[in-house]
Amino acid sequence: MDDVVDTMLEQWACTRPDVDVSPLGVIGRVTRASRLLERGVKEFLAEHGLEAWEFDMLTTLLRSGDDATMCMKDVSAAAMISPGALTNRMDRLVERELVERRPAPGNRRMTLVTLTDEGRRLANDLLERHAAHEDRLLSGLSATDRDALAGLLRKLLLSLGDTAPM
Repeated sequence: MDDVVDTMLEQWACTRPDVDVSPLGVIGRVTRASRLLERGVKEFLAEHGLEAWEFDMLTTLLRSGDDATMCMKDVSAAAMISPGALTNRMDRLVERELVERRPAPGNRRMTLVTLTDEGRRLANDLLERHAAHEDRLLSGLSATDRDALAGLLRKLLLSLGDTAPM
């Protein structure tokens, strides 16, 4: 069975056999899979009244530790967004009463953000459902295939300079 990338590669082989387009096979599939997976996640979260960025913010705080509190600078780094974009996003989550902000004790220039009880409940509840949904999205791959794919994607990301902050 062919996928859309196979069709594209066959077309290039016919029209430009002199060009090695094999990298398009990898990048085309990674890009297409990313779009399809992202769409599946967005649809799932929309069914639960959240946008993907909201879920990302809530779970970033949830995984930060028992008190689910972080300074805005650390949230910005973890979410890989600018401080200005983070402020806008946090404003929306504060309005929904999912997070609250407060000045850091002893440092008025630092702002802490924490999950409210409702934010913690929602994040915990959706985390389990989200993991099950992602498992369904990957159901076409065996556990061995998933491990192999994850390893190859990790290798690719590292080769592109995507390393964890120290």
